[in-house]
Amino acid sequence: MSLAQWFKTSFPVDNEALVEMSSEPIPNHLKKWWWALGGTPLYMFVVQVITGLLLVFYYQPDVNGAYDSISRITNELPYGWLIRSIHKWSANIMIASVILHMMRVFFTQTYRKPRELNWMFGVTLFLLTLIFGFSGYSLIFEQMSYWAMKVGTEIAGATPIIGDWLATFIKGGEDLGQHTLTRMHIFHVMILPLAMVALIGLHVYLIRTLGVSDLHFKNEPKTEKKTFPFWPDHATTELVMVALIMFVLITLALLFPVHMGERANPNVTPIHIKPEWYFYPVFRWLKLTNLFWGVMGPMIFIAILYLWPFIDRFFEKIAPGKDLSFWIGILGTLIMIVFFLWEILGH
Repeated sequence: MSLAQWFKTSFPVDNEALVEMSSEPIPNHLKKWWWALGGTPLYMFVVQVITGLLLVFYYQPDVNGAYDSISRITNELPYGWLIRSIHKWSANIMIASVILHMMRVFFTQTYRKPRELNWMFGVTLFLLTLIFGFSGYSLIFEQMSYWAMKVGTEIAGATPIIGDWLATFIKGGEDLGQHTLTRMHIFHVMILPLAMVALIGLHVYLIRTLGVSDLHFKNEPKTEKKTFPFWPDHATTELVMVALIMFVLITLALLFPVHMGERANPNVTPIHIKPEWYFYPVFRWLKLTNLFWGVMGPMIFIAILYLWPFIDRFFEKIAPGKDLSFWIGILGTLIMIVFFLWEILGH
């Protein structure tokens, strides 16, 4: 028996299934990249995994060694600064593309029946992505990341009913220290990646099972449903997008490489504590309110996001054809932009 025959016997492939998968009809509107933003976070997640594995070989999850190990990666190891820069910029692109993808789904109302559950999976992926960013930023153990972690745990502690337990669980005790860093490290390199892979699998499964929403636009002539094949048309488009995104990612890493801040000092509070950019609206909201409403506001917002398909259904019943969801979405987006810019320009 030849090697090819042995492999074919040992690893049988259903050719008919492969042909069926590759010939899946794709709605015509997905030829435009801005309607197909869902793939970008997935590509960036793969980059995150690869670069994260390279970094974890040299990272020391210890309060006395974390900062020094990242400093060594950045300043001493060959191309360590580049790997770390790609890791950080891919995280930023991933978060930005998840936000844009959710906005696209929201404003095109493709969360409607029967895709309500998949919208909820998407919201969960969005939250996991933010937690990914927070936990990764905390691992640096520099001055700004330490105090951002301190503010984050205080916000968690203000959660109604479970606040004290949640803050103690995150910190691993009463104060920030070794147990906190260990837990952040476990979440960042083990729990969150596994949860992300499982949810991405469920998300993609429902997309495959329910199909991609076929959008219809105003003033568009009513013709028969237009589609194009997944292979080679859509697959080629996605490969081109991957190449462009990687070009942008590496360019950003080269032009704006990451640097080291000051070492974490629990005894010196920075004058202006700043979280990462994706928490700016929440941070501004916290400054405008008190700690209780600073926590309750985002919690209510998240609950509304999860339940939005059903809220939208209610709006359609009481005011059919009025596009209430669209205008509420516009208002919410403008508020987020104002809070974001306010936090950038203000103090």
